[in-house]
Amino acid sequence: MSVSPDGRTGAPEVSVVICVYTEDRWGDILAAVASVRDQSYPALETLLVVDHNPTLLRRLAKTYGDDGAGAEQGAQRVRVLANAGPRGLSAGRNTGVAAAAGEVIAFLDDDAVAERDWLLHFAEGYADPRVMAVGGRTQPVWASRRRPAWFPEEFDWVVGCSYRGLPPGRVAVRNVLGGNASFRRSGLEAVGGFASGIGRDGQRLPLGGEETELCIRLTRALPDAVLLIDDRSVIHHRVPPARERFGYFRTRAYAEGLSKALVARSVGTREGLASERRYTTRVLPAGVARGLRDALLGRPGGAGRAGAILAGVAAAAGGYALGTLRARGGGAGFAVAKAEPPMDGLSGADGPSGAPDGGAAPSGGAAPACEGAGG
Repeated sequence: MSVSPDGRTGAPEVSVVICVYTEDRWGDILAAVASVRDQSYPALETLLVVDHNPTLLRRLAKTYGDDGAGAEQGAQRVRVLANAGPRGLSAGRNTGVAAAAGEVIAFLDDDAVAERDWLLHFAEGYADPRVMAVGGRTQPVWASRRRPAWFPEEFDWVVGCSYRGLPPGRVAVRNVLGGNASFRRSGLEAVGGFASGIGRDGQRLPLGGEETELCIRLTRALPDAVLLIDDRSVIHHRVPPARERFGYFRTRAYAEGLSKALVARSVGTREGLASERRYTTRVLPAGVARGLRDALLGRPGGAGRAGAILAGVAAAAGGYALGTLRARGGGAGFAVAKAEPPMDGLSGADGPSGAPDGGAAPSGGAAPACEGAGG
């Protein structure tokens, strides 16, 4: 029987992986690490995986090295690693998994902070040995301090957050949302990890969908596997000003369509779009109706929300159509971005041979993809 860092017999040890890529989020990174250290259910360790940014790698290694904050917390140490695979979030996550010592690996976005019982509720879900993944609820923290009046809650996945239509409580789902999720190590090992070529990888478009693809592969490889979302495992995700604008909303929806085409190519249209059908046929029409009702009642933003939903659907459909054509023509592909266990600190600071240094695409941006919720 395993013993957790706080002495609980039979409870899983949890490693937390935070993928980072830019010094622009320095304060966010420190806040994310601090929120992990403040957990009521202590993490075994926190792994900061730096995506091909040597300057950030050195700065974090100095901050959390043996002479810094990393030595203060005993078992809750912070390890700073270079992404040992190709540029991108998928390879960064696989690097963290390869280096982690915990039975469960939890992922936290680099611009989010976790509530105190975040890991506690994750750990509780693994009491059932069939459970291979547990996700949580992600709430937006708007830069303008309030939700834009036109921004529909049904599309909060655009900014990497949980959206209207997800089921409440602790429920079984098709897939978890990657910025606030945990996986049993044995499940990740069964499928080889996250695939590259689907999610964020430094391209201009904010792609997504790698969690959906992985979870579907996971349940195919392990037919008895159970995947859960527990809305008590809460994180708060910062939404910068640029992502409060309609231009980003439309671009992200279009990119999601492209991503869904890749996922469908990987796992088949039936499984790849099963949850999305309910989302588009039930959740979104209800959202349009709510917006129009609010407009008739003179409530601010009602017409804008209804219009944004329609525009988001159109953009996603256009992206999906183009992505499907590219996939049929052999112009899109993906592979599991495997990574060997990296060394801590500055080892591999310049990344793999031939990989350019500098920033990579941001983490986050969960797609609508939960069974029973449509998205």
